[in-house]
Formats: sequence, C-alpha cells, structure tokens
Amino acid sequence: MNQRYAQSPKEVAGLNTSELRRDFLIEDLMQPDQFNFTYSHYDRAIVGSAMPVNSVLELPVYDELRADYFLERRELGIINVGGSGQVTVDGKVLQVDKLDAVYAGKGSKAVSFKSLSADDPAMFYLYSVPAHKEYPTELINKEAAQPTTIGSKSTANERTIYKYIHLEGAKSCQLVMGLTILSEGSVWNTMPAHTHDRRMEAYFYFDVKPENIVMHFMGQPQETRHLVVQNNEAVLSPPWSVHSGAGTSNYGFIWSMCGENLVYSDMDPVAIKDLR
Repeated sequence: MNQRYAQSPKEVAGLNTSELRRDFLIEDLMQPDQFNFTYSHYDRAIVGSAMPVNSVLELPVYDELRADYFLERRELGIINVGGSGQVTVDGKVLQVDKLDAVYAGKGSKAVSFKSLSADDPAMFYLYSVPAHKEYPTELINKEAAQPTTIGSKSTANERTIYKYIHLEGAKSCQLVMGLTILSEGSVWNTMPAHTHDRRMEAYFYFDVKPENIVMHFMGQPQETRHLVVQNNEAVLSPPWSVHSGAGTSNYGFIWSMCGENLVYSDMDPVAIKDLR
C-alpha cells in the first residue's frame, strides 16, 4: 500500500511538476488481476482499484491498517467502470454492471471481486475511509442514483451527476461518493470551482480516450496548479484545494469524499473571476 502524506498550501506552492505528480496523482490503477491502494493522510482516505480478469480477487488486509481485516474499522465504496462483474460481501453476491455502485460497511469481513468475462473485465474503483458505525451492504444501480443534468453546451460544461452514497442515498458513516458524465461537446467539470475545508476529495477519471487528456486544476483559488491526467488515473484533493478539470474531449469522473459531514452541497464556491 502506497503512502501519501498531508501537505499545507505553503509546501505545495514550492513543488515542481514532477513533485506535484508524485504527491497528488495516482497513475497505476486498473492493473489486471491485482489490487492497488494508496493511503492518503488527508482524512485517512484510501484510493484503490481491483481489476479481476482471470481470477477472483479477495480483499486483503495490509500491515499499514493494523487490523485483522480490511474493513474492521473502515467502510468501502465501489463503482464499476468496466464490464459486468460481481462483488461478494460476506457471502452476499451482487451483480455490478458498468456505473453501478456497492457500499460495504464497517465489519464486513470477506469482500471479493470477479469479472463475468475475461474479454471485457470489470474495473472496480475503490474508496475506503474510517468508520465508527455499521451500515448494511447495498447495491446502487446507475438508474437509482438520482441523475441530475446541470451546466450548458454554451459554457462547455453540460454534465449529468449521479449520487450514490450520500445523505439522501445509500447510508454511510462518513463516505460520500458518486460520478459525473460530461455530454458530448462539453469538457469542463466542477466549474465554477469550489473548496470545502470540512472534507477531502479524490477524483478518478475514466472513459478518457487514449488520444485525449484531462487538465486537472488544484491548489488554492488564488494560486492554482495543474496536473495532466490520463485514463483511469486519480487525483487527491486536499480540503483547501479547488478540484476542477477540462479535457480535450468529454469523459467521466468519480468523486469521492470523506470528512465532517455527508451533505453533498456543503461547499465554498469560488467565482470564476477570482481564480488565479
């Protein structure tokens, strides 16, 4: 399990491009028949992936957690961005198609991942945070995720937001999770930008075509930085940082948060004219 330590705005202001990528970009997700996890010291969130192709992957435990099993003191959000698959939580088998989600609560001991076809494997994005209360395992289909379309073609940010795990959706202790799909011809996500000092966030970009990239913007509103992001890569966003991006074509991204509350709309907006 990789480790990423928390940094203040002052420290980040002095990072060059390679150092910024080293500390905030997660590049090696979605590797065949293996897990990949990065432990962030922002709110103790873990960003990970599981891509079963020819075998069933059983969620392991890591020394860094000092636990008997992965979810002994944690909860887990799962979203599939690949072919159809199965997630099994303590014997409960769930079919998870593309853009379906699963919530597995604190105390879930056995979690496994399987693809229904090796030719079109499932690709599970994983996000885990500390939990102090147990909530039941739940499958959330894309159609039940309260899709809301916002933005417009004229500002190149027409997009549909799907909310899976949040205050009015699947119940969790402190995990908030969903995804956004940009319409054809739109490239901007989360613009106007915002921060939220009460929660950290991670963005996972998917369905980015091989010939395209996303320019992800981070940093304090008055001192923004950027990361060049490709398909199936994630960015850690500190609570003090904006998190927004523009692609060379449309794409999708998963947003996942951890912090003080479960209110999706808890954010501090930043006017476009105030960005620097």
